[in-house]
Amino acid sequence: MNAHMRLGVGVAVGAGLGLLCNALPDSSAVDAVVMYVAQPVGRIFLRLLFMLVVPLMFSALVIGVSDLPTARLGRIGGRTLAYTVVASMVSVLIGLTLVNVVEPGAGLSAELVEKLNAAAKSPELPKTGSAVDLIVAMVPDNPVKAASQGDMLALMIFALIFGVALAHTRSDAADKFKGMVQGLYDVSMTLIGGVLKLAPVGIGALLFALFAQLGIEIFVQLGAYVGVVLLGLCLHMFGFYSLTLRLAGGMSPLDFFKKSRLAMLTAFSTASSSATLPTALTVAETELKLPSHVSRFVLTAGSTMNQNGTALFEGVTVLFLAQLYGVPLDLASQTTVMVVAVLGGIGTAGVPAGSLPVIAMILGMVGVPVEGMGLILGVDRLLDMCRTTVNVTGDLAAAVYVARGEGEPLPATVDPG
Repeated sequence: MNAHMRLGVGVAVGAGLGLLCNALPDSSAVDAVVMYVAQPVGRIFLRLLFMLVVPLMFSALVIGVSDLPTARLGRIGGRTLAYTVVASMVSVLIGLTLVNVVEPGAGLSAELVEKLNAAAKSPELPKTGSAVDLIVAMVPDNPVKAASQGDMLALMIFALIFGVALAHTRSDAADKFKGMVQGLYDVSMTLIGGVLKLAPVGIGALLFALFAQLGIEIFVQLGAYVGVVLLGLCLHMFGFYSLTLRLAGGMSPLDFFKKSRLAMLTAFSTASSSATLPTALTVAETELKLPSHVSRFVLTAGSTMNQNGTALFEGVTVLFLAQLYGVPLDLASQTTVMVVAVLGGIGTAGVPAGSLPVIAMILGMVGVPVEGMGLILGVDRLLDMCRTTVNVTGDLAAAVYVARGEGEPLPATVDPG
């Protein structure tokens, strides 16, 4: 069996056994299995993901920013980065708005919420302070201390600043250091691949624990969560992208989506922005007729940096699990979620399930039990395919926007002016 089939078997077995045990009249034996077997196995899997957050996030952000050519940092690179930040912020705002309006995680009985929190290792909700305190705290006085204390937002800001400085440094030593950071990223990706091979067992254990405690009732919340994610992705792709294509790119959205369908289908089937990159480059140059030097840079950088769909998914997931566990998140906490999701979209690996370490990190930052990820991982494959389609479509839309901003000649299908 391939990886996806093994994961499907793990999900089916874990959820099925959990539902079966939930229906048993004697729960003492089930509680023992959950406490001493399922939860420890699931927590080990989650800790392995946490272990890779710092090296992966730091190396991905540093490499992504430092690869921007300094000669064009204020032009192609600057426009690409600006589009990425704005698009990611819009996507996260769409997701957070939908979660707050629909509240897909609400509705569980107080008894089940209490049981969930009793079984989970819930970190204390950090004190966020005022908006000014949040902005000041984003700049670390000691990046090593920030990493050791789990202050990932400060570490991500440091990585962005460090990447810009590395892009402007011209020396053999700096080039060698960049190679070392690239090596750190490559090793981290290898480790993530190894950890994800354990996903069928880890996810199966987490789902067994959740369904053994919650039973069939959790399917209502899970279905609402999937619906909110899909609705948010559709609004962002066909709403925001269409507006930016028409107003900022001067291109007909209908024509754009028609010519981009091959890249979109490839992204949906592979669930990997990196694997779709060759197809996206071909579509940009042969179908959309974009200048090669623009499309190659924007799409290559975008495959790891411009992850709008992933940012939306991360924000929705964190707030959904907060509602499920009854963890109140005020405006400051939701702002933290938005900022980290935007930065996480820049630093998320363009591979299947590459957003899982980022979600685990954000959950720990805002005091939501990470055990809830088991529920999300059970439906992640479909959502991964959909958000990757949004990511790749966003890369192509960004290429259209940057090409027009550079004054490059565009095809005749572009609206005049």
